[in-house]
Amino acid sequence: MIIKLILHTNWITMLFFKLENGHKFVIEIIKKNQIMKKTIKNTLVVMAMLGTITGYANLKPSLHLNENVKTTMLTLDDVREGQLLLIKSKNGTILYKESISKTGDYSKEFDLTSLPNGNYFFELEKDMLIQIIPFNVSSNTVNFLKDKEVKIFKPVVTSKKNKLYVSKLSLDLQPLTIEIYYKESQDSNSYEKIYTQKIENTKVIERIYALDKNIPGTYKIVTKADGRSYSQTFTF
Repeated sequence: MIIKLILHTNWITMLFFKLENGHKFVIEIIKKNQIMKKTIKNTLVVMAMLGTITGYANLKPSLHLNENVKTTMLTLDDVREGQLLLIKSKNGTILYKESISKTGDYSKEFDLTSLPNGNYFFELEKDMLIQIIPFNVSSNTVNFLKDKEVKIFKPVVTSKKNKLYVSKLSLDLQPLTIEIYYKESQDSNSYEKIYTQKIENTKVIERIYALDKNIPGTYKIVTKADGRSYSQTFTF
């Protein structure tokens, strides 16, 4: 049996479904000309589906540190070509940046003792994950704060025809803001925001945004989470 509940408001029509297997989803039909003053005649259909993000299932990041008096040996397992390794200061200044040149395991020695006293962190940016290991330097002594290691799962955005797929794992329930922009012509330099949504208190986030097939153009989706912003563009 399929249970359907229709809720009408001035701005939005919400359709709630519950299938026999207990799977639930909601379809939001949002009229752009009711939300924004300057807009094209179009609708954005948002299908918010609850489920699990299988793309994160096989993520097993690891970072090993072997320290002696002068140097720190950094070993990273299962890295890929093109991923970024950074050393940053507490205020976010990039002190070291390297693009991983070879897929596999990575090892390199760093002399961190010459850094000024203060707090720093290694940051490994993978495809779907950012791994952060903080350390501090005091009087030429390096101390790694392994118990404060942080793993940030990045929003994953893909597209297929007129649909945009967004997924994110947020184990600490950090909010995710999703913004969608539209540009009708390639010659135009300005985008129009057509939709925004803030998702809170959700560990597993999955959204499908179905754009009107009759309104081709360039769409930009901006996701904001964990104090970071990500942007991707799609054209259909």
